[in-house]
Amino acid sequence: MLRTAKAIVRSLVVLAILAALAVAGFVFVRDRPQDVPWPPLDLGQPIGAFTRQKLVALGEDFPQCRALLDRAGVDYAVKPARGDGQCVQEDGLILEPGGATTVRLRPASVAPSCPVVSALAIWEWQVVQPAARQYLGSPIADIGHYGSYSCRRMYGASEGKWSEHATGNAIDIASFTTEDGKTVSVLDDWNGGTEDQQAFLRAVRDGACDLFATVLSPDYNSAHANHFHFDQANRGGMGWGACR
Repeated sequence: MLRTAKAIVRSLVVLAILAALAVAGFVFVRDRPQDVPWPPLDLGQPIGAFTRQKLVALGEDFPQCRALLDRAGVDYAVKPARGDGQCVQEDGLILEPGGATTVRLRPASVAPSCPVVSALAIWEWQVVQPAARQYLGSPIADIGHYGSYSCRRMYGASEGKWSEHATGNAIDIASFTTEDGKTVSVLDDWNGGTEDQQAFLRAVRDGACDLFATVLSPDYNSAHANHFHFDQANRGGMGWGACR
């Protein structure tokens, strides 16, 4: 009889612990959906452990990607499909002024893939503008770039792996201009700028690593001395990224 009572008590204790863990898990998922893999992405959520993987996955669902941008108030125009073979782009978007994104890309006609545009929006809101206010004393108005879509293999080679640029799933960021007219460039200011300019560039590079599958900077090699390369390469279920 005593043994039976002890067994019942042990079972009740185990059940209570499991119930407490279940409640704690529910609360965690409810309060921090960005840190678990299964809740859907919301571009307005804080950046979390699974934000990058969810952004990359948008490459498989163009309508869902556009719906997220619509919900976030981002204005854009759809670029007609272009290219052939390894260079087909069917999800290119041109950011338009007047919506939730206030930074203008220069040139403005660039049309990266929807996952890249979605990551750029979060990057602006949660990384670039806070860093600009902290280190530069003024919000960013324009971001200069070297383009997105380019039908080519990596490093322009004649053979080998195709670049993410071949489908517009990448963008090369060159400079940032503040609302009060100051320009910070990767080429001139990564190592040669003021302490605050260098800190700003490193902050926006580091923040991009939580949003883009690949982030390459001047720390990677001389080919990236004048720009940050961002892309949303899908590397499978593990979702690992490259941040250099």
